[in-house]
Amino acid sequence: MATNYWQVVVLAIVFLSTVSAARVAPFSIIQKPDGAVNVFDNSKYGLLQISNGLALTPQMGWNSWNFFACNINETLIKETADALISTGLADLGYTYVNIDDCWESLTRDLKGQLVPDSKTFSSGIKALADYVHGKGLKLGIYSSAGVFTCQVRPGSLFHENDDAATWASWDVDYLKYDNCFNLGIKPIDRYPPMRDALNSTGRAIFYSLCEWGVDDPALWAGNVGNSWRTTDDINDTWESMTSIADLNDKWAAYAGPGGWNDPDMLEVGNGGMNYLEYRSHFSIWALMKAPLLIGCDVRNMTTETVEILSNKEVIAVNQDPLGIQGRKVTVSGTDGCLQVWAGPLTGNRFVVVLWNRCPEAGTIEVSWDTLGLESSTSVSIRDLWKHEDVVADAVASFGVLVDSHSCEMFVLTPKLSRFQA
Repeated sequence: MATNYWQVVVLAIVFLSTVSAARVAPFSIIQKPDGAVNVFDNSKYGLLQISNGLALTPQMGWNSWNFFACNINETLIKETADALISTGLADLGYTYVNIDDCWESLTRDLKGQLVPDSKTFSSGIKALADYVHGKGLKLGIYSSAGVFTCQVRPGSLFHENDDAATWASWDVDYLKYDNCFNLGIKPIDRYPPMRDALNSTGRAIFYSLCEWGVDDPALWAGNVGNSWRTTDDINDTWESMTSIADLNDKWAAYAGPGGWNDPDMLEVGNGGMNYLEYRSHFSIWALMKAPLLIGCDVRNMTTETVEILSNKEVIAVNQDPLGIQGRKVTVSGTDGCLQVWAGPLTGNRFVVVLWNRCPEAGTIEVSWDTLGLESSTSVSIRDLWKHEDVVADAVASFGVLVDSHSCEMFVLTPKLSRFQA
């Protein structure tokens, strides 16, 4: 186990060293009259230091909380793993099956160790991990950097080494580490001990910090975890989703391979938003290089939900190895409700999302100047939701009419011979 772990680490260091040197916007930036600089600046991004070789692209999978909360058991987890396989979602990259709060007994055992709830996880987490691994998937677990979890189960504060060793012995692949009952200790002091404990196990365990953006984790978590929550919990509403996107956007320059900004899990398919709103949710999360963690019941999805979650072209944007988080670049309309979000991709391409957050339809346009291109540049444009090339030779700008609470998502490929893929 340890040999494989360090092989992964060495490969990751080599990869990240290469990526770090290359992770700049691929086009020369036009200096604007007002002195504006590169809107895709990633200068805050630093080389990963957690040393577990994971998260070279944002994590993808499923989490139990948004739909099931505490109503979980081992049968549900197994059926979810089965559904990820049968729906084809696993083949698209959704490989983590993450158990959230309420999997534990209300108390530790007499030796002070964590134990699963004997009624809901009677076979134990190790047996469940074996089942999930047998499907080619990975198992995630949950705890809190406090004395209790948010649902008042035993937390891992001051138990980091013992708990990390326990999860490693169960062959757990992922830890979501929450922020409840934290005794008022600063996150920057509470979260690194679990990093060290996980690393000491010799097992590569994805470390997902969930301190709700309280202490601006983008400023310090790059050498602590593989992802860090930048916001409070998401709700299944348009208002929650849009406000969280805006909060996460602030930290775009700090993310990259090995460590990602996390605006919380997907609500797609849970019923609080309509199809176009969910499509916007998924598009913006993909563009922001956010974790794509499904939060609905994958055993019972509508056709529309499957369509959104299984869009290969949108997923490819999220998983693009350049790893630069896309961001909001221009706004217009009442209260800035007509928005352009964009980011660079490998192959000298750009992803652009034209997002209408207004109560009525409106035309949204992206100019080449915004992307750092000369206005005379010829650009081909592909629509990622229609799955078709829509323009072969656009110049200067591109715009379309976008429905209310909807978005249109495109990949733009400049046709300039001096730019090489």
